Amino acid sequence: MPASLFVRALTFEEEYRLKRCLRGKDPFALRRAHLILGSARGISAPLLSRQTGFVVSMVRGIIHRFNEHGLEAVRRQSNRPKSAAPLLDEAACEQIRQFLHQSPRAWSKKSSLWSLALLAEVIYEAGLTSHQVSDETVRRALKRCGVNWKRAKHWITSPDRGYERKKTSRTLDRLGQL
Repeated sequence: MPASLFVRALTFEEEYRLKRCLRGKDPFALRRAHLILGSARGISAPLLSRQTGFVVSMVRGIIHRFNEHGLEAVRRQSNRPKSAAPLLDEAACEQIRQFLHQSPRAWSKKSSLWSLALLAEVIYEAGLTSHQVSDETVRRALKRCGVNWKRAKHWITSPDRGYERKKTSRTLDRLGQL
């Protein structure tokens, strides 16, 4: 049977702040403060577990965290991973930017305008990722590159020699309808 685990001796200020947490509005801090103060009074981790509804290993984890970090154990920490690297790095972002300057038809796609899902397919086919990524991953990569997605889909130009003339006359026709 493992030896009982208790928090270290509390300083006057730590005890004062923990008691203030018991009267505070944050339920996360209240439960943590309750566990720490109970452990300081000599209540064992299994008994604290039964009183609070926490698993014994979580009670022990909170006690360990308080012993190492002090009052930081009472504050809620971010759930975000500390070492999450983006799936598409800067080099991949530049290649995606080059894809946007081409027509999707160059990749044997039926559409002439890019969509995020279509771009995700092309990224996978080009070998930039080992698996099909979501359109949200592509959107975030474009944002990191400084590409405004609404602007990106209008970069395509036609190989037709009269493209600019036709495009300008179409725009003028639209303005005349207003």
